[in-house]
Amino acid sequence: MGTLTYFLRIFAVFLLSVGFAWAQEEVVEEPGPPAVDDDVFVQAVEVDGEQLFAVRGSTALPAEERAALVAKRIVDVAERSEATTVVMGVERGELGQTIFADGVMVSVTTQADADYEQMELAVLASLHAEAIEAAILTYRANRTDEAFSHSTLTALAWSAIFAFYCGILFWLRKRVPRLLAGIVELRTRAIQEATGDIVQSQAVSNIAKFLIRLLVDITLFTGFYYYLSFVLHSFPNTRPIAELLIRYVTDPILELMMGFVSYVPNLVTILIIAAIARWMIKAVYLFFESVDKGVIELKTFEDHWVWPTYNLIRGAIILTAAVICFPYIPGSDSAAFQGLTILVGIMVSLGSNSVISNVLAGLFVLYKRSMNVGDRIRVGDHYGDVMQIRLMETYLRSVKNELISIPNATLLSSEVINYSSKIDGKGLLLHTTVGIGYEEPRKKVEAMLIEAARRTKGLKKSPEPFVLVTGLLDFATNYQINAFTTRGSSLPLLLSELHKNITDVFNENSVQIMTPNYETDTPELKISEVEWDEPLAHETAAEAAAQKA
Repeated sequence: MGTLTYFLRIFAVFLLSVGFAWAQEEVVEEPGPPAVDDDVFVQAVEVDGEQLFAVRGSTALPAEERAALVAKRIVDVAERSEATTVVMGVERGELGQTIFADGVMVSVTTQADADYEQMELAVLASLHAEAIEAAILTYRANRTDEAFSHSTLTALAWSAIFAFYCGILFWLRKRVPRLLAGIVELRTRAIQEATGDIVQSQAVSNIAKFLIRLLVDITLFTGFYYYLSFVLHSFPNTRPIAELLIRYVTDPILELMMGFVSYVPNLVTILIIAAIARWMIKAVYLFFESVDKGVIELKTFEDHWVWPTYNLIRGAIILTAAVICFPYIPGSDSAAFQGLTILVGIMVSLGSNSVISNVLAGLFVLYKRSMNVGDRIRVGDHYGDVMQIRLMETYLRSVKNELISIPNATLLSSEVINYSSKIDGKGLLLHTTVGIGYEEPRKKVEAMLIEAARRTKGLKKSPEPFVLVTGLLDFATNYQINAFTTRGSSLPLLLSELHKNITDVFNENSVQIMTPNYETDTPELKISEVEWDEPLAHETAAEAAAQKA
C-alpha cells in the first residue's frame, strides 16, 4: 500500500499543480509571511521521506537543526517498541505546547509556529501530535516482517517489469533502426539523383539510424532511473534516497508542465495571430497571382514587379505578426530576455550599414531594373548572364561558366551594359580596331574590313557594316569595323570569328597589320601564308618516330 499511496500522492500533486497554474491569474493570494522567512527560517520535518509539518527556526536553533532533532526523536520513540498504539500527550510549557509520545518529549509547538500557520497554538499542537502519532505507527508498520516481505515482492515485481521493458527496448533497438534506415534510404534515393549525389541517401539513412538508437537509449536510461527509484522506494530504509531521486526528475518536469499550462492562453493568442497572418499572406498571394496571370490589370504596374512586391508585403506581414506576438512569448518580460534584445539591437545597428545599403539598392534594382533574368550584361570587369536578382545581391554566370555574386549596392553605383536589350530593332553594334600602315590605300583597307565582316556568320548584312577611322598614329592609321548583330549572347564568339576573318583577308591581300606599333621594320612583310596545311611539330616528331620503328 505504501508504493500505491506514493504514486497517488505524486498524481495528486500534479493535478493540484495544474489547477493552480490555471487559477493563478484569477485567485488573489492572502497576505502571508515574507518570502525570506519561508526560505530561511522554516523547515519541514521528514520521516521516511514523508513530510509531517513545518517548524520555525531561530538564530539560536536554526530550522534545519530543529526539524532534524524532532525527526530523530520520532524515530527513537518508534524504535523503542513494536506496539500498534501510541500514547500521546500535550502539555503547556514555558516555550509553548510540549508534545509527548509514550511519555517521551518529542516536540514543542511554539507561538512562532502558530503565527506562521496562522492558527491557534492549541489547535496547531493537536495537529502536530496527530501527525507524530501517525508517523510513529507507520514507521513501525513498515518495519515488520510482513511489510518487509511485501516490499521485497514489490521490488521483484518492479524488476520483472523493468526486465520486460528492457527486452522490448533492446528488440526495438535492433530491428527498428534498420527498418527505418531502409525506408529513409529508399525515399532519399530520388533526392540523391536530383542533387547529383550532393545529398547521399546512405548518409541520411545512417543519421536516421543513429537518431532512433539515441532515442531508444534515452528511453532505456529514463526507465532505469525510475526503476531504481521505485525499488528504493519499496523499502522504508532507502525511501528518502528514492524521494530525492524522484525529485531530481519529477519536480523539473512538473515545473515545465506547470509553466506550459500557465502559458497556454498566450500560446493560443500566438496561434491566432499566426493564423491571421497566414490567411493574409495567402490572400496577398492570390491577388498577385491574379495580377501575374492577367486576371487583374494594374495599368502602371510592370510585370517583373509582381513577385518582388509580394515578397516585400509577405515580409512586412510576418514582421508585424512577430512584433505583436513578442509580449506573449514566455520570458519576454524578463531582464535576461530584454538584455539579449538590447545586445542583438546593438549588433544589428553596428553591423548592418552595408546590409541596409544593399537591401535599399536591391529595391531599386528590382523596381527600376536595367536588366532581367537571362540577359547578358557587363558590370565593370564582370561579363555574363543574369541568373538571379535577389534583395541583397545579383548572381551572374560568366562566359567561362563562373558564378559571380555582385552586391546590389555595387550594381546600383556601376554602369550596367545590357547586351540583350532591344532599343531600336537594329541590334548591337559589334566593333574592333586594327592599325594599318600609311602606305596602304584607305579604300582598300575599308574594303578588306567590310569583307571580313561579311564572312563572319552572325553579323547582319543590313544595315551594312561600315568602317570608321578612329586615329592617325605615328606609324599607322586606326580603322574600326562596325557591324550589327542580334546575337548579343554570343559576342565573344562573334568577335573571335571576326578577328579570324580579318587576319585571313589581310593575309590574302598581302597587307600587314601594324598593331601593336613598332618603330623599325624590315622591308619584308610580316604576314603569314594564305593557305596553311602543314603538320605541327609534335605531329612531325611522331611521324619520324614511326618511320624509325
